[in-house]
Amino acid sequence: MLKVGALVSGGGTNLQAVINACEAGEIPARVVCVISNKREAYALTRAEKHGIPSFFLPKENFEAEAEALLARREVGLVVLAGFLRVLSEDFTKKFRVINVHPSLIPSFCGKGFYGLKVHEAALARGVKVTGATVHYVDGGCDSGPIILQKAVEVRDGDTPETLQARVMERAERIILPEAIGLIAKETNADQKNNRKNNLG
Repeated sequence: MLKVGALVSGGGTNLQAVINACEAGEIPARVVCVISNKREAYALTRAEKHGIPSFFLPKENFEAEAEALLARREVGLVVLAGFLRVLSEDFTKKFRVINVHPSLIPSFCGKGFYGLKVHEAALARGVKVTGATVHYVDGGCDSGPIILQKAVEVRDGDTPETLQARVMERAERIILPEAIGLIAKETNADQKNNRKNNLG
């Protein structure tokens, strides 16, 4: 069973999708801790409702303290679920880290593209299709290898808010648990192979 640690900054709707998928047995993983850089993040409350240890860490020592918490719980995958902070390359080398971004990378991504800003840019450009991407985090900004993408239509009359809601519902909350499931299955297969090799 893959142990997941989630880093969050906001409401935690994507986190909830991951927790639901784990609890339903849809993916061979479980969330073992949730860490936020925002004391008021509702995602922490969501975690507590499911009996998942949750922590607020101040920005001064965030990475060092988060690293200790994740290591103590033997986390195999760190999931950024609405985490509004760029992690250092040093941190991303110590853990496998994935992120969900609300566009079809390489469109509308990189520095300055987060939250509603992504959807404002998509509407300003006049695209007819947008979506979401789950990718590995490599210390850059939305620059790591892509794992999954899902397209979402842009409708006439969309506002940044309506487009954001549709992308979250029809893409982000679907492909983030799917990506974790893929990684969990690969991890379990690797562990089985290693055991076989050690026995052989």
